[in-house]
Amino acid sequence: MQGSRGQVPPWTPLDDFLLYTCDVVADVIEDRVAQRPLVPSPIRLDAGDRALATGQAERFTMRAAGNGSYRHSNMFVFGGPAFVVGSLAANAIGNNVRRNHAARDAQPRWMPDGFGEVTVTMQHVRLVHPIAPLSLYWNGLDAVDLPGPGVFQASFQDTYGNGYMSIRLHSGWASLLFALAALDSFPAHPRLLAGTWLPPHFEHHAAAHGRYCRPAARLAMHRASG
Repeated sequence: MQGSRGQVPPWTPLDDFLLYTCDVVADVIEDRVAQRPLVPSPIRLDAGDRALATGQAERFTMRAAGNGSYRHSNMFVFGGPAFVVGSLAANAIGNNVRRNHAARDAQPRWMPDGFGEVTVTMQHVRLVHPIAPLSLYWNGLDAVDLPGPGVFQASFQDTYGNGYMSIRLHSGWASLLFALAALDSFPAHPRLLAGTWLPPHFEHHAAAHGRYCRPAARLAMHRASG
């Protein structure tokens, strides 16, 4: 992680999250979690579980903003020919605009649900949110990924009758969420096997700023391949 002229990129707040993530993941792999400092948990923990991190996250859900329906306007116009033609044309244009907007709204996309407080544990992540709370147990997920820096994506069958769902959590803990989920339930995930759940050469980047980074990516690769 060097600049175009050999300059070291600046240390960012996300790097602090990643450094902590490496420390946690290394402890998980080496079975040293019990020796870590206790993280206060605002949520009720299952027996034997342990909070590893807390913070803010923004939830996004893949869904449509509408169902494709729109209000069709039927206009009856009285007056001169030019006025009637112009009014009917304007009405047709308005209907076409509403139809196109409705068609776009019917296409699923990442819709924001707002911010909440997340707690990351050995077994799951919990998002406390007044409207869209979330509890994702690693062993209940069908797929996980890191589509971008600070973005954790998961797909699963919703147990509350909402069908198959895909969500994203934008958080500094995204890499931690991915690593814990992959170590628990996706040991053959390509990102885990290749170590790409961290930025390239992150250990060297940390060393260039005088910070020691435990070799979590290599430990995870070794465990996954072993």
